[in-house]
Amino acid sequence: MLLHGIFPPITTPFYPDGNVYFKKLEHNVERYSRTPVAGIVVLGSTGEAILLSDQERRDVLKCSRETAAPNKVLIAGTGVESAIETLRLTEYAAELGYDVAMVRTPHYYKKQMAPANILAFYRTVADRSPLPIIIYNFPQATGYDIPAEVVIALAEHPNLIGIKESSGDVEKVRKMVEGTRHIQRSATVTETFDAVTPRMLAAAAMAAKGEGRELVPVGVLAGADDPTSRARGEREMGRPPSSLAITVVGKLKTRQKEVGFQVLVGAAQKLHPSLDVGAVGAILAFACAAPTSCYEIFAAWKEGDGELARLKQDRIAQAAQRVVSDLGVPGVKHGMDFNGYYGGPSRLPFLPLTSDLKAEVERLLADIRN
Repeated sequence: MLLHGIFPPITTPFYPDGNVYFKKLEHNVERYSRTPVAGIVVLGSTGEAILLSDQERRDVLKCSRETAAPNKVLIAGTGVESAIETLRLTEYAAELGYDVAMVRTPHYYKKQMAPANILAFYRTVADRSPLPIIIYNFPQATGYDIPAEVVIALAEHPNLIGIKESSGDVEKVRKMVEGTRHIQRSATVTETFDAVTPRMLAAAAMAAKGEGRELVPVGVLAGADDPTSRARGEREMGRPPSSLAITVVGKLKTRQKEVGFQVLVGAAQKLHPSLDVGAVGAILAFACAAPTSCYEIFAAWKEGDGELARLKQDRIAQAAQRVVSDLGVPGVKHGMDFNGYYGGPSRLPFLPLTSDLKAEVERLLADIRN
């Protein structure tokens, strides 16, 4: 599964009384679906997943899945402290039609989380999960930082396809990329190299069946592209050439692309340097308030315009550090309110921002509107 691009880990909206505000969740998901993000993450840390009941988690997953655009990759945060509960929530996400599960590192018993424990946990989940798994490392919140060596060992598992690395340590990103460079897997993509998931293929097949179409695999689609120059361009960018064979499913034209173990980062203020050392994208809380500004960094980097990527990075660096890293979920939610999404209140033990802090968030985002 291709995980390249920007993914906002969406917030969970609440009424003032603390109940989940599903209409506002639908509003936010619909709006993110119209942005250039690659997909959305539901029940990440920014979604206050740890503060929700099990039923609320399931309801939020269901509402988000039903509202998201069909062309967006859907990632469900399913990590719970035990492997068995993680698998139960992962299986539910799979039943709903999610594409990937993101599983945070278990950490409550952090003194006992030796490499052997973490290896056993993730391998057990990956063995039994109906969805491909992304490891989620967020030491600022969990107090546990999964070692790069453990990630490199886990990357050998065929159902562990990537990691969200939120430590902000660019050198660790480099180490993980270099240590997993030998891993090559085939991912289905569109003919323009966007992600294709089994859910998207199934929808295309159903649409074709309803229209009485045949599913037609073809070798190379005549006149659709110049495959030789595309392959040459990918080599020049340091990427392995993609398969030139095109398969048509209904109206969806797909091909195969070789991808490795995919490292995504979680610190927007370090997105560009992380991409430069081998990250393929990011799951960014700052993208909840400013998805297009985050995407512009990725797009400039992908086009090989390092100077523009650096300028776009500098533009958001201070705001990302202050709004997300310092002020946390309440800061992100006020930034969303300011930029036309629904942020609203957070659950205790979070407290509302003071009027001074709200004014600071608005000042930082004044020229970062989305």
